[in-house]
Amino acid sequence: MDKNILYTAIQAALTAGAEIMSVYTDPNADFEIERKADNSPLTIADRKSHAVIAKALASTPYPLLSEEGAKIAPEERQQWKELWIVDPLDGTKEFIKRNGEFTVNIAYVKDGRPEAGVIYIPVKQELYFADTTLGAYKIDHITETGEYTSLDALIAHAHRLPYANRINQSFIIVASRSHLTPETEAYIHEMQQKHAQVETISKGSSLKLCLIAEGNADVYPRFAPTMEWDTAAGHAIIRAAGKEVYQAGKTEPLQYNKTDLLNPWFIAE
Repeated sequence: MDKNILYTAIQAALTAGAEIMSVYTDPNADFEIERKADNSPLTIADRKSHAVIAKALASTPYPLLSEEGAKIAPEERQQWKELWIVDPLDGTKEFIKRNGEFTVNIAYVKDGRPEAGVIYIPVKQELYFADTTLGAYKIDHITETGEYTSLDALIAHAHRLPYANRINQSFIIVASRSHLTPETEAYIHEMQQKHAQVETISKGSSLKLCLIAEGNADVYPRFAPTMEWDTAAGHAIIRAAGKEVYQAGKTEPLQYNKTDLLNPWFIAE
């Protein structure tokens, strides 16, 4: 995609992260927890983040599909060949627990495939960004674009993914901190039969996909419900790092802007 547009998405993610942190660090904030239609929690931080991102991306040519946005009829969405898929605060449960494992997710999707993505971890001040033609990158200790006045400047100061230089020979499986299912446990057991050493890491939100993109984990099996906005940005980053997110038991990758926004079970590797 156009470098200036990806740069705009990065700026949006960083600004949204600042809005989230203003709530997260407020000792008087009760997070105004509500319940969404699927009974998952919604906080004031979700809404603040959404407002910032929606305003920033309104300057781009593409429509926005966001978890916190208006419910758009599938018939209308199906006309969109290019769009943004956004989760303003992925890992609301982790946010409420105050464990820091939540992210801002912004993905650019074309013809059902995630072509560019941005994931920002506000507490750690870590930024992942990717484009399938430019590659995948990570920058540490960033809260604003500041002296990075262009996408090229960001790339010049970033680590190219995957960059992990792992010493231990364990086969590393990354699993959800909040959604470990019997099917996932069975998959882990199956891998233990195939590999001499198997290690399991638990993480919240899209951090699991980031670990795969980095090369710090080998596989992320997800045998529990997720929505398109949970995975689109991480999927774009994984693709740009030379990896893939497959539908479980199939050779086809996850698809986006479907009639039903619920993802099938998947394996990222």
